[in-house]
Order: sequence, then C-alpha cells, then structure tokens
Amino acid sequence: MAPTARELLERTTGKLAPDPHANRLLPLIARGAARRDTLSALALEQRQVIAADRRAFLHLAERSTGKGAGAESEPAAPEAAAFFGMLAEGEALAQDRLGAYAAACGADEAGESAYEPLEDCQTYPAYVAWLALNGSPAEVVLALSANFAAWGGYCAAIAQALRGHYGFDDEACGFFDFFAEPAPELDRKALAAVQEGLDAGRIEEARVHRYGSLLQTSEARFWHALWEFDQRQA
Repeated sequence: MAPTARELLERTTGKLAPDPHANRLLPLIARGAARRDTLSALALEQRQVIAADRRAFLHLAERSTGKGAGAESEPAAPEAAAFFGMLAEGEALAQDRLGAYAAACGADEAGESAYEPLEDCQTYPAYVAWLALNGSPAEVVLALSANFAAWGGYCAAIAQALRGHYGFDDEACGFFDFFAEPAPELDRKALAAVQEGLDAGRIEEARVHRYGSLLQTSEARFWHALWEFDQRQA
C-alpha cells in the first residue's frame, strides 16, 4: 500500500535525522563557551544563507506554477508553489530579525564588509540552489522538511543559551525564536505538496533520501566550519 503524505514525511524525517553529536558548535553555545566572535560569524554567515535561500525558494515557487523558464516540461504543482512561496516569505521575515541578533553580537557594518564567508558554511545554500534548478519540487519539499526539523531544534537550543549565558534580550533572540516556533501552516502546506506529488507519481524515495542526505551533510559542514572558527580564536 502506498504511504500517505504524513507517513512519508515522518519516515523521511526519521531516516534523515542527524547524528546528535554531529553539531560540535551547539554544545559550546549551549554552555556559554562559544566566543562572541563566533556568534558574530554565525550572524554574518546567516545573512548570506538567508538571501540565497530566499531566491532559491522563489525560483522553486515559480517552477511549481508551470509558468517559469522551461515550463514546457515542468508540470504545474500549485501546492508545492504555495509551500515554497511561504518559505520565501519566511526567509524575508528571518532576515529582518537577524539584524537585532547581529547587533547584539557586535557585527557592525564595517565588520560585515571585512568578513570573508567560510566556504563550508556556504555549501548549504549552494546545494539548495542546485535543488531549485534541478530537483523535483515535491521531492525537494520532503528533503527540506526533514532538514528543517533538525534546524528548528538547533535554533531552540541557541535561543535558550543566548538568553541564559550571553544576556541577549528577546529581540536579539528573535531570529532563532522564529525558526524554533512550531509552524502548523507550513506543515499543512508541506503535507499538501507531498500528497500532490504522490498523486501525480512524482516522488521517488531513493532520490528524496539522496537530496536529504546531501542537505544534512551541508548543514553539518556549516556548523563544523563555525566550530573550527571558534577553535582558531583560542
């Protein structure tokens, strides 16, 4: 029997759950041991990631309407278009909230101009951009949803640590609170997009797993690069 959208989402998220010890930076932040320069670097890397991801999600939304570039071979997937459109809106909101966190870290305009992004931190948005160009929208919905589950947990832990160990106020923690909060409407849109893909026969689980594994690997590289950055400041 074919799985339902919810069963497939839950199965995918379970299979792609990261190793609990994969993120070496998170424990440092959780106990207040990460350096301020590292927190600042996290803010500056996220500026790059969010801007790139927003453009990728907008492209996926356009592709999913069946009216984008190459639309002659791209079937319309309105539920997927709605999902990616909501993601793009969320990235814009997150970008607005990131400013308060960056300011609390001391990441001023001069520091941002002088900062050189870490290559391994930017592999994640590079792969999301690849998916935006090449991935089947319904399969990308599944891969991203599995990745967001881990990301939300990281953000919840960071927000708690920023308040407890670094003295950041609610505004400065707003970026992480945003991603840590439940998103029932986004979840509903993800389910609808996956069901749409199942109904159209556009989902191949092996490919979803490949997409998701590469996303998780890129995510792990992001955090490891910042952990290494922190160690170099010693």
